[in-house]
Amino acid sequence: MHDSKSRSRRHFLAATTAGLGIAGITRHGKAAEGASTQAGVPDPDIARGEVRSTNGELSSDGQRFVEATREIPIAAHCDVLVCGGGPAGIAAALAAARAGATVRLIELAGCLGGVWTAGLLTKILDSNNKTGIMAELLKLFRERGSSVAEQTGGTVYDPEIAKLVLEELLVDAGVKIMLHTRVAGAVVNSQNRLSVVVTESKSGRQAWTAERFIDCTGDGDLAAQAGCQFDLGIGQDCQCQPMSMLALLTGVDPESIGEFIRESGSGAKRNLLELMEQSGIHPSYRAPTLRHLHSGIYSIMTNHEYGVSAFDNEAISNATIASRREIHQIVSGLRKIGGPWKNIAVVATAEQIGVREGRRIRGRYQISSADLASGLRHEQAVCRATFPIDVHALSMAGDKEIDQSFKKDGLKPYDIPYPSLVAADVDGLLLAGRCISGDFIAHSSYRVTGNAVATGEAAGVAAARSIAMGVLPHELQWNELSRRDG
Repeated sequence: MHDSKSRSRRHFLAATTAGLGIAGITRHGKAAEGASTQAGVPDPDIARGEVRSTNGELSSDGQRFVEATREIPIAAHCDVLVCGGGPAGIAAALAAARAGATVRLIELAGCLGGVWTAGLLTKILDSNNKTGIMAELLKLFRERGSSVAEQTGGTVYDPEIAKLVLEELLVDAGVKIMLHTRVAGAVVNSQNRLSVVVTESKSGRQAWTAERFIDCTGDGDLAAQAGCQFDLGIGQDCQCQPMSMLALLTGVDPESIGEFIRESGSGAKRNLLELMEQSGIHPSYRAPTLRHLHSGIYSIMTNHEYGVSAFDNEAISNATIASRREIHQIVSGLRKIGGPWKNIAVVATAEQIGVREGRRIRGRYQISSADLASGLRHEQAVCRATFPIDVHALSMAGDKEIDQSFKKDGLKPYDIPYPSLVAADVDGLLLAGRCISGDFIAHSSYRVTGNAVATGEAAGVAAARSIAMGVLPHELQWNELSRRDG
């Protein structure tokens, strides 16, 4: 478990009332009382490319930079601010907006969808037993997609269609979308309530206020910035599951390689690995997965990057470079086989490497391996998870796809309780996606995107309804809310 290095920053806004009177930060261009002002310096004209310069001093030993205090205008206020526009975030934003809240969505990439789109995942797991927004999305992916999407019920989808569908849904619902924007900070007021989120983008540093906040960043970035406790990986070294780079390929006739396409059967992975190894190709992921999407376009996952921290920018940059190189080497090796593979080529590699594991934020309920083994039934269940325990090998040792030792206690379909979506340490903050509260083994099951959408939808509904009811998210009883809305 990781505690914040200092609780003092959580109380930076000691004079705050209800998250709106914000010391040291301006709202609507007016300096709050007691703020350190920059007299006579107007706010920069963002549209004209103006910036507010950073000022400060370099320490005498050259090891520290001390940044000077500066005012940050409040860019906007909304009912619900969703950070992260992946599967959890789009569901949270859409659900909150449909429930009547004003919603703003902040996303780092240049598109919505996260691992679905920027990550080129192309397969949605643990989704067929879900209702609501997940079922709606599968229907749209199926109707707007190829014959493969139709045959798979929308679970194998085209990332470009997904981008368009998600944007259309959120724009139509009135969600304000901010792409190319990173969460850089968060402040909790003296009532222990999250009040401000700070972002960085081409518009510079901006601050945003809201009545409710939802962390859908995957890695729990917002909650960590707010000072929430969290767990990471397993063991004293916080060892996490490997990352994977995915890619799109073309140049192969699907009828000539049917035995290697994942949707043809469970033996496809083994067949593809044998073909690779017989040809001198030794992928870092020992269960290579090839999917036909449409029109001779395929996705492939055949890469593992071990021991990479999701929070070490240099390490994740090196992993991205190494994984991209490996994909091109593998495709070059397949091309040398000749026959149906002679024209295979890389169309695109993912914009972002796939991260299986980041922070697990401490919530008001922690899903455990015991819950999986017993098949937890919870009165405040938001959805039921059915995906198996899926711990990818933590190192190259043994070249295993899955570490079976974590499965010894077994798994039955289990409930994800609403309190596991509610941050334990900070009020007004909800969680959705793979950063919800659970242990290492439970996370390896619920982390897949079918569950991310379901938890996102629940968080969005809870955020909007808690505002309407005049209570904080932790004061809601999901089962009572479900009965009332039903």
